[in-house]
Amino acid sequence: MSTNDEIQYNKGLEGVIAAESRICKIDGEKGSLYYLGYPIDRLVQVADYEEVTYLLLNGELPTEKQLQDFRRRMREGRPLKKPILDMIRSFPADSHPMELLQSVISYLSGYVDHKIHHSMYCNCRDTLHQVSQIAGVIAALHRFRSGLDYVPPRDDLSHGANFLYMLHGEEPDQDEGEIMDKCFVLHAEHSFNASTFTARVVASTQSTCYSSISAAMGALYGSLHGGANERVIEMVEEIGTPDRVEEYVRTKLERKEKVMGMGHRVYRAKDPRAVLMEEFLEQLSEKNGDDRYLRILKGVERTFRDIMEEKGKPIYPNVDFFSGAVYRLLGIPSALFTPIFAAARAAGWLSHILEQRELEQRLFRPRALYTGDVDREIRPISERG
Repeated sequence: MSTNDEIQYNKGLEGVIAAESRICKIDGEKGSLYYLGYPIDRLVQVADYEEVTYLLLNGELPTEKQLQDFRRRMREGRPLKKPILDMIRSFPADSHPMELLQSVISYLSGYVDHKIHHSMYCNCRDTLHQVSQIAGVIAALHRFRSGLDYVPPRDDLSHGANFLYMLHGEEPDQDEGEIMDKCFVLHAEHSFNASTFTARVVASTQSTCYSSISAAMGALYGSLHGGANERVIEMVEEIGTPDRVEEYVRTKLERKEKVMGMGHRVYRAKDPRAVLMEEFLEQLSEKNGDDRYLRILKGVERTFRDIMEEKGKPIYPNVDFFSGAVYRLLGIPSALFTPIFAAARAAGWLSHILEQRELEQRLFRPRALYTGDVDREIRPISERG
């Protein structure tokens, strides 16, 4: 909290309540997360990504008939039109995939009948391209850059299984498909983080959902928001073997450097998503007969916790700590980790965009605390040396 001329403000809007929302609740002290009141650990067991997307967009879990119709519309929206594929193929080869996603989501808006209607029946809930096609865009980009052909989507696979199918060109087994789909569920929503707030700010101007999501992707691309799981994998590779964990962690802390994937701005307990991601990693490690990632990460967690508890500062893993290793064991390259985050979070972004329109209908217009000069003299250009 800072003051200037008796004005109080919070840098970075830390702790400031900017709007009401019924979408997501985070209990940082207990390490709990809820989507529309449903605990994430239960939701991920009983609902797939398409069902969770319905929940986020409509506020309630669907009936069997509603889910059947919603699945059909989600899956009918998966195929990418030729101009979109041409754009993906011709996008600069040295660009980051997040730059493509931010561009392609705007391009997609030209291929749907999209109009803003400020009501609970806004057709953002009907077009669904903003959610259903992003995973396919990521898969197509990877294949084109690998010199491979586009794999059209299948309508008999879950959202996660279809992504792996489009990425690898072969159907994943049941366990892998389910784990990928559950990863999408875990990343679908997380309240007023930087990218979600960005989406709501743009939505508050009465802009389109595509523009709002494009802006959110720009925020997610930033190194302080997305990409932590990619850097966790880099840390694991740097450590190399489990016997080097303690030396690595102690050296990092002595140098006051960050240990990637440890700690969260909100949680004061272990991130509930990290608990579930750890279970997925254990399952895949046993299935693949490769527990190197698991052993190194568990070693980092244990060593870091022991050291920090001695200092009276318990810090726990966040969702990024285990997710990158899960993706690696699913055959996904590191460059796609943040785009996968975006593909999953699109449902949450769209949910917040709709809520912003329906409940707030108020333009975000914060003030800045001016700290510059006033009444400066303007000298003729000939006298400016």
